[in-house]
Amino acid sequence: MGGRKKRIPMDCASCKLEVAKKVCMAKEDTGSTGCPTLTQKKILDRSNREYEHSNVKEFARQASIQEGECYANRHQRPYVMQPTKTRMEEIIEFSRKMKRRKLGLAFCIGLAKEASVVQEIFRKKGFEVISILCKAGRTSKDWVGIKDEEKIFRGTEESMCNPIFQAKLFNEEKTDLNILLGLCVGHDSLFFKYAKAPTTVLAVKDRVTGHNPLIPIYLSTSFYQKLRHLEIS
Repeated sequence: MGGRKKRIPMDCASCKLEVAKKVCMAKEDTGSTGCPTLTQKKILDRSNREYEHSNVKEFARQASIQEGECYANRHQRPYVMQPTKTRMEEIIEFSRKMKRRKLGLAFCIGLAKEASVVQEIFRKKGFEVISILCKAGRTSKDWVGIKDEEKIFRGTEESMCNPIFQAKLFNEEKTDLNILLGLCVGHDSLFFKYAKAPTTVLAVKDRVTGHNPLIPIYLSTSFYQKLRHLEIS
């Protein structure tokens, strides 16, 4: 009695092929072991059929246009990538392309000053902005079973972040596009789960690096080597 064929995991992050030779980028049938472009044709077909919906197709089309417009002098040959636009500029331009005028800004209370600046910029650009901070509602952490020793400030009734409340408020307001600014890991996941409008991210929270989480990745072979050692948490 034969056993089931062992499933080869998809592992694009380990693909060592040059970008120009990857099957996902060129018309060459070369890919790493488990390459989804080569091995997942049925799911690819089902996924691509989703773009037949006019609203999805237009969203994807404008996103690709926005991607291209982030690079200057694309007429030059040979072309060397020349990025020119910040994430903030991209969100403004993409929102205009999609005619998304009512924006929901979900932000961390620790980035309240940044949120104020972001909101001011969006409003000056002609957008309506609904902004809700993470602690809105003042729901106690006791509600989800947090023990005193698990709180940041022990011995207090600490308010929990409430991304579900944020999402539902935006749903009630019928925002056209939601923007996350510094929500915690996990809280952002809950926001994505409950928000009805499409959501993008302006910045993620990283308390140590000034909200630039790639710094430890860039330094993982030098000053942040501890990331590569299992025995160091």
